[in-house]
Amino acid sequence: MNPFAFACITPHGGEIIPELQGVYPERMSVTRGSMEKLTTLMSEANPDCIIILTPHGTRIHGQFAITDSERMAGIVEENQSTYAMERRVDRELARMINKCAQEEGIPSGTINFGTAAGPISCLPLDWGVIVPLRFMPDVPIVVINPTRELSFGQHLEFGKALRKAVQQSQKRVGLIASCDWAHAHDKDGPYGFDPAAKPFDEQVVELIKTNQLEKVAEFEEGFIEAAKPDGIWQTLILAGAIPVEERYVEFLSYEAPTYFGLICAAYYSKGR
Repeated sequence: MNPFAFACITPHGGEIIPELQGVYPERMSVTRGSMEKLTTLMSEANPDCIIILTPHGTRIHGQFAITDSERMAGIVEENQSTYAMERRVDRELARMINKCAQEEGIPSGTINFGTAAGPISCLPLDWGVIVPLRFMPDVPIVVINPTRELSFGQHLEFGKALRKAVQQSQKRVGLIASCDWAHAHDKDGPYGFDPAAKPFDEQVVELIKTNQLEKVAEFEEGFIEAAKPDGIWQTLILAGAIPVEERYVEFLSYEAPTYFGLICAAYYSKGR
């Protein structure tokens, strides 16, 4: 049985946040609308805490990094505006996730900053977390950063350990895979243009729509490098945490209004 109250794949472009949309609110309006629907769905699930998988947080070389500070705080700046956020961390769940991963021989570690506990124990919130959380209930969080030094198979295995920890916690837990996709859609973007970007995103959309998340592990290394996505690793953790026989997908939207692709998808238990 799927132990997660609700799960989703979201993007993390700063302009998705309404307060940061600037003078071109239509630029990410499709995604913003999908995020509002995910707001409703996550709120209806009434989670006790939310786990966010981000590619942009504090990294441990060769290990999954799991936040274990009292709180996290950060800002996103876009279009001459700033959006700030602070959240409490569910340290009990964070430690349980780490314990389950290590019991399975998966390299992982918890991270903290400043002091062991108290108000100075605070890690930075990155934009991969702040953007989706802007639309979610204000509950404690656990932030997990994958590592590209480990194999795709190890990311699936980490997802299974994550699932085990959530089952043991007996908490209502939401899960967010924060993912942007190909970053090479625009010659004026920071990564330039590559013709691989469009077909890469098209294939990812098809895999999500047909509930075949595990197959993102089958992309060739050169294809990935050319398209420059940052969503594969988080998606594989989600796939390991919620196996195909237990998940029902509602694909909400895809757009690439700038240089990178944005996807929103919701995951429910089968039989919903």
